[in-house]
Amino acid sequence: MDKDFEILLEEAKKIAYKRKLSEYASCGHVGCALMTDKGNIYTGISVDLNCALGKCAEYAAISEMLKNGESRITKIVAYAAKQKIYSPCGSCRELIRMVNMDNLDTEVLTESKTICKIKDLLPEMYITKED
Repeated sequence: MDKDFEILLEEAKKIAYKRKLSEYASCGHVGCALMTDKGNIYTGISVDLNCALGKCAEYAAISEMLKNGESRITKIVAYAAKQKIYSPCGSCRELIRMVNMDNLDTEVLTESKTICKIKDLLPEMYITKED
């Protein structure tokens, strides 16, 4: 694991702790930190709702990045309060890809602390073509 991933993992760990919001909601079970091609770090936490309308920590971190005018992610890690690294779910993988096609080369720190690219985690991608 390189120094950038060590920094990202520490940032994700700082914010990954579950907080009860109400009888229907909690947040922070997962923390995410990403690094952009400009070297900026953005973080986000998960929001868990009983009605399945929650959001992943990656989504929150990506929203922060987009709010700041960036879209190219070079590295990303998600960390659960259970002391476990998670790879992005399928929806987050697609979001990472769709906000910038260069993000297919985004490096992901996996649970086994190996590094892979988003393009290696995605199934065969659909491509829309104009007829």
